[in-house]
Amino acid sequence: MPLTDTTLRNLKSSDKTTKHSDGGGLHIMLTTTGSKLWKMAYRFNGKQKTLSFGAYPSVSLAQARKKRDEAKERIAAGIDPSDATRREKAMKRISAQKTFGAIAEELLDKSEKEGIAAVTLNKKRWILSLCEAQLAHRPIDEINAADILVPLKTIEAKGNYKTARRLRAVIGQVFRYAIATTRADNDPTFGLKGALISPKVSHRAALTNREDFTGLLKSIWLYEGIPETIAGLKLMAYLYPRPGELRQAEWKEFDLEGKMWSIPVERMKMRRPQTAS
Repeated sequence: MPLTDTTLRNLKSSDKTTKHSDGGGLHIMLTTTGSKLWKMAYRFNGKQKTLSFGAYPSVSLAQARKKRDEAKERIAAGIDPSDATRREKAMKRISAQKTFGAIAEELLDKSEKEGIAAVTLNKKRWILSLCEAQLAHRPIDEINAADILVPLKTIEAKGNYKTARRLRAVIGQVFRYAIATTRADNDPTFGLKGALISPKVSHRAALTNREDFTGLLKSIWLYEGIPETIAGLKLMAYLYPRPGELRQAEWKEFDLEGKMWSIPVERMKMRRPQTAS
């Protein structure tokens, strides 16, 4: 006797799994935990097989019957529905791996394995988050320049001109990685050159004549403070390290007898060790 929604709702679990048939091979397996799982029994090339359609009520009675009828059509056409289902799942996995978001994550993972600094990766991840809503879920080979322009113009409208240009550059990196891994044919960001407002260049304050620079050095050498601060100021004047490299320096990096400072690769922006003397 065919099942009804009332029958399905009123099914009660017991101490063993029970089977409740709807017809045409379609049935519900009621587990001891109360789960109601759609199954379809069929024969193909003389072998008994089973298809799974999901759980009730997420998959309704009408949806399960539709899936059964589609499976029967495939069998009649000489196609094993189990093989067809596996192929469909494989295609969905492949499709998921071709989204902009998935490829961007791959690129970040590759960069991390290549030793790119965590701070650089975090900056890229933040930049990419600015276009996540518009691009992350889209297959990368379906994204064009007009699609990319939407998040760029949204950022630009807030006056963040530098951020918009940085986002365009990072999106371009994702596309070029997709091209290298045969998942895209071109980089649409090339077509957006000139589409964004160029930010005004603001130079940082600097001492540009000999007298002012001499005065700065005299002030550093005459400074009276804690030894670490004095040493840091002098090292900055002598060697021009990045502030982070100096701020995070440890005593073990310094060879006082050899007059050598070796900065480990972990703290270098380009992930290459550096020595200074």
